Parts: sequence; C-alpha cells; structure tokens
Amino acid sequence: MSDVMTLVSPVNGSVYAERSTATEAETNRVFRLARDAQKAWAKLPLEARIGYCLKALDAMLAMRPRIAEELTWLMGRPIRYTPFELNGVEQRTRHMAKIAAESLAPLDSGLEFGDHGAHRYISREPLGVVFVVAPWNYPYLTTVNSVMPALMAGNTVVLKHSDQTLLVAERFQDAFDAAGLPEGVFQHIVLSHDQTAAAIAARKADMVAFTGSVAGGAAMERAAVGTFIAINLELGGKDPAYVRPDAKLDFAIENVADGAFFNSGQCCCGIERVYVHEKVYDDFVGGLVDLTKKYVLGNPTDPSVTLGPMARARGAATVREQIAAALRGGSVAHIDPKSFPADREGTPYIAPQVLTSVNHQMMFMTEETFGPAVGIMKVRDDTEAIALMNDSKYGLTCSLWTEDLDAAETIGRELETGTVFVNRCDYLDPALTWTGVKDTGRGAALSPLGFHGLTRPKSWYVRRAPV
Repeated sequence: MSDVMTLVSPVNGSVYAERSTATEAETNRVFRLARDAQKAWAKLPLEARIGYCLKALDAMLAMRPRIAEELTWLMGRPIRYTPFELNGVEQRTRHMAKIAAESLAPLDSGLEFGDHGAHRYISREPLGVVFVVAPWNYPYLTTVNSVMPALMAGNTVVLKHSDQTLLVAERFQDAFDAAGLPEGVFQHIVLSHDQTAAAIAARKADMVAFTGSVAGGAAMERAAVGTFIAINLELGGKDPAYVRPDAKLDFAIENVADGAFFNSGQCCCGIERVYVHEKVYDDFVGGLVDLTKKYVLGNPTDPSVTLGPMARARGAATVREQIAAALRGGSVAHIDPKSFPADREGTPYIAPQVLTSVNHQMMFMTEETFGPAVGIMKVRDDTEAIALMNDSKYGLTCSLWTEDLDAAETIGRELETGTVFVNRCDYLDPALTWTGVKDTGRGAALSPLGFHGLTRPKSWYVRRAPV
C-alpha cells in the first residue's frame, strides 16, 4: 500500500503536486531492473555512455523555461535566478565527460622484474547499482554530482528526490528517456524515509550517495549497518569567512552578502559566520548592513524580487528561533524585519538578518542555520580567526578575503575544512573534489576522486607461464 506525498509550494502555501510512494512490489521492480541492466550498460564503450549523458544534458537544457518556473514554485527561489541552476548542471556534466577517460583509466604499475616479467595494473570497476538520495536546496546541482559520473562509470542509477522537489526527479527521467537510455539504466522512485532506509538495509543497491542533514546521514549509516554498502555523505555546514585587513573591502562585502543570502541562505556551503579583523570591522559591518537592506523580499515569481521565501515554514521558524535566542544572549540585530513587509511570522517569508555581538556560546554561531542570517565577530589577528573558524563540528568550506595569497595559503593549511576559497565563496568547481570533514560527512564527489568513489579497484597480475 502506498501513501501520498503532498508538495506544498512556499510561494503561497498551495498544493503544487502530489505523488504516491512506491509499493513494495514497485520498489523491488525498480531495483531489479537496475540490477539486470547494469552489466550490459557497463560493457558499452565509455564514449557511448558519455554520449547518452550528453544527450540527456541537451534534453534538460531544452526544458530550461519549464524547469525554472517549477523550481520557483517548488522551493521559492526567485524566478530571476532559477534559470541559471542549469548552467552549473551543464558545466559539471561537460567537465565530468572531459575527465572520465583519464579518471577511469587503469593505473599501470609496469612490469615485474625477472625472466617472466608480469604486467601489473589496477582497473576501475563500476560498483553496480547507485542509489542517489538527493536534497531540495539545489535540486539539480546536487543530483548531477552523483548521477552523471555514476552512469559514465558504468553503474546504473536509482534516484530518490526530496519530497519538496519531487518533480526534479521526473525532469531527470524525462531527459534520460529523451536520450534513449536502455531500460533500467536510470530510474526515479518516490519513497518515504522509512522506505528509503528499508531499501538500503535490504542491499538493493551497492552504493548510496546522500546529500542532506547530519541527522539524515546518520539515518543512512544506521540503515546500512552490516550491509557493507558504500556510502557517500555530504551533510551540513556552518561555513566561515575571514576578512583580513588587506582585503578589498567592497569586493568582500558584496560576495559575502551573496554567499550568506543567495537562495535564502539555504546552501550547505553558504556563509553563516564571519570573522573580521578589528582594523576593518566597522567598515565591513556597515557595508554589509547597507547592502542587506537593499534586498527585496517577496513573491519569487516577480522578476524584481531578489529574496524569496524559504522552502519550508519550519525552516524559517528555526532561523527565527536561533535569532531570538541570540538576541536574548546579548547579540545586536542590524536589520529591522518591519522594513521587509513580506516578512510574516509563521510563514516561509523571512527578512535577512545581520547579527553582531555574537559568540560561540550561541547556537546561532555553532549550529547550522540554513537561512538568510549571518553573524559577525571581531578578531585581533590570524591566530584568533583560525581558532574560531575551526571551533565547529562542521567542515565543508571556508573563505579567506585578502590580497596576500601567501598568507591565505598559510592560514588555509591550518583550517579544518574540505575546501579553502580565497576571494570567493559559496561555489563548487567540478575540477576540485567536493568533500568535508567532521560532521559534514565523508567521501568525495566530482573531480577524478569522485569517479574513484563510484568505482572499486581491481588488481591484475598478468604473466606468461614459464617454458
């Protein structure tokens, strides 16, 4: 028996879509088809598998207007921005296609010494069925990170998307169907959290690629206990920025604001805490506050709106609770929510906020906020900044704002993080691996290391028998 998932749009609270969860029989059929299709798919030449993926990309790009409108209604991102998510999908797919052959090539260890020298090498073999469990906040970008390289590497894929962005999985299916993929190579499925855990526990897949919360990642690990299934986890973040006294201040202010407030702050690598050298602290705070006041909060279908609602009212409630607790603890709010008329308690519409006089005893500076709010602390020097940036259970990215690139590299080596950005933030480069430390997860996506995580090594020792 299946249940119905109801997708409520944050734009106006209306029901935007409803989908039934898969029955046990339907779930078994999907994973069986994926299993049955995998060996034949893996035997296709790499160039052929890449060709299918590029055809699917072209089909998806042709759907851009439809996808942009759907994204706005699904998650509340302003329509002025939603068409551009597919730019990242294209960049990542084409880069992965470019590096696939080299990333998947055998590692040749050369000949063994002796009269009967053996050829020794290590090949990369597909894992089998990859189960991608994708989030809602960047629903196409996070999904493509796993789906495309998994298919290129010779795996088949089953995609389970967030209940907030169910239609994204359908658009992926439309694209791969248009590309003519063989049956079973790519499929999507609608499952509840319990059904997802059950599928993992039953070893229906050979790998799980999960992007989501720390609690969600822990649930994935619990479900996989004793199965020996590979799990790639990209979890939460509380990403810091450090503004040194030699930074180009206007540039830093503009980019930190974008890193904090784009997508209503709903980004695992968004800027949530900022440490500013005391010499430029006042100027930075003043500039960031002035820029924050220029955001336009409102209905995201309006092209003039630059800040839409959060995807879910409960997410906005969490942000409000964190801000309120910080204010009770002595922090100072620099933005009056009343200056943003669309801000309404109990709804996903929430004004951006900048807090100072914050500290690491406040949940606002230690727990993931995942909303349009940022805290700023004054620091005396690099040493204090490093200590505060590392004082977190998360570690996805950090950003350094400075003209001294040597100093940036020295600082970066001390930081407990997956990626160090210098004069950039809130960005994912497909040539670099996407990974984290501590509670941010484990494993890697993109780059050659992403392909390695979607395959297993197989050693070969080949020699002729002695005569």
